[in-house]
Amino acid sequence: MTPPVVLAHDYLTQRGGGERVALEFTRQFPEAPLLTSVYQREETFPEFDGVDVRTSFLNRCKPFRRDPRIAFGFLPAAIRQMPVPEGVLLVSSSGWAHGLRARGPKIVYCHNPARWLYQPHDYFPTTPSAVRWMLSSVLSPLRWWDRRAARTADHYLANSTAVAERIHSAYGVRATVVHPPAGLDSEGVTEAIPGVEPGFFLTVGRRRGYKNTALVCAAVEQTPGVRLLVVGGSPTDDGERVTTVRGISDAQLRWAYANCRAVVAMSHEDFGLAPVEGYRFGRPSICLRAGGYLDSGLEGVATVFVDEESVEALALALAEFDDAAFDPAAIRAHSEKFSRETFGRRLRETIAHVHHRKDRGRALQH
Repeated sequence: MTPPVVLAHDYLTQRGGGERVALEFTRQFPEAPLLTSVYQREETFPEFDGVDVRTSFLNRCKPFRRDPRIAFGFLPAAIRQMPVPEGVLLVSSSGWAHGLRARGPKIVYCHNPARWLYQPHDYFPTTPSAVRWMLSSVLSPLRWWDRRAARTADHYLANSTAVAERIHSAYGVRATVVHPPAGLDSEGVTEAIPGVEPGFFLTVGRRRGYKNTALVCAAVEQTPGVRLLVVGGSPTDDGERVTTVRGISDAQLRWAYANCRAVVAMSHEDFGLAPVEGYRFGRPSICLRAGGYLDSGLEGVATVFVDEESVEALALALAEFDDAAFDPAAIRAHSEKFSRETFGRRLRETIAHVHHRKDRGRALQH
C-alpha cells in the first residue's frame, strides 16, 4: 500500500530551480499538500495556484513574503510550529524546510546545504569582510539549528554529486544522488521576446553574485560578433551586445532556449537546471568545469567545458564556439537522462524503501 505523502519547500517567493523541483513534486503527487514558510504567488510559478499550499504564521507579514532573507531569525520557530499532516514528508530544501516535525518518515531532497551558512563567500560576495565576520557570529546559532534539523531526516537525496559531498561535509550524512528533471516542457507554447533577434548566447539565473552573470557579460563585451541575452537579472547595466529581460513567461523562455546558440553557465552551481533545459531544446551549453555541471554535461556532445573561472577563458570559448559541431538530436537524447518519468520513479522507490524500513524498525521494537 502506498503511504500518503506530504510535500514541503523552504519558501515560494521566486522562480528558481528549487521552485521548479517543488512544482514537479506537486505533479508527481497531486493529492499532497505543500507546506512552506511564505508564499508570494505573483513572484513564483503560476502553476502553484492549483496546489494546496499551506504557509506558516510568517506569511501574514508582507515584508517577509517580499524577501524571506529578512526573516532568517524567525524561520526556525516558524518551521517548528507548522502543523504537519501524517504521512511520508518529502522535503525540497536548501535551508529551512528540513526542520519540519514529521509525523512519519522524512525524506529531504537537498538542493544544497544553506549557502548563507556554509558558503557565505558565495552568497555575500560583495559584503565587506568585517560585515561578513559579524554575520558569521550571528549565523552561528542558525548553523547549530540547521545541523540538528538535518539529523531528523530518515533519508537524504542530493541533486548532484557535488551537493552530496557538501551534505556530507556539513551534516556528516551520506546522500543518494537523484538528478532533477528539466523543469520546462520543450513541447509547450513559444512566444518571441520583443526586440531580441535569434542567434544569441543565453544565460539564465537569479540576481545572485555566485551566478557569475557579470563575468559572462564582461566576456561577451570582449568578444566581437557575439550577443548575449540575460534572463533573470544582471548585476551590471546592459552593454552594447548584452540584453537583460526579467519576468518573462515560460512561453518566452522556451523561445529563448530554442533560438539561442548555446546556454552559458559559469557559476559554481548545485546542479544547474538552465543547461539541462537547453538540452531539451537541442541546444548545447558552455559551462564552468565545476559543481553540478560535471553531472549534467556531456563533453563533445552537449557541452563545452571552461576550465578557468575568468573573463579571458570564457571569451576564448565564445570566440571558438562552432555551432556546426553539435547535433541537436544527440543533445536531446542526452537530455532524456533528466526526464520527469525517471525523477518520479526514483522518488517513489525512495519513499517505498524508507517507509518499509521505518515500518520494519517499529515491528522489531515490539
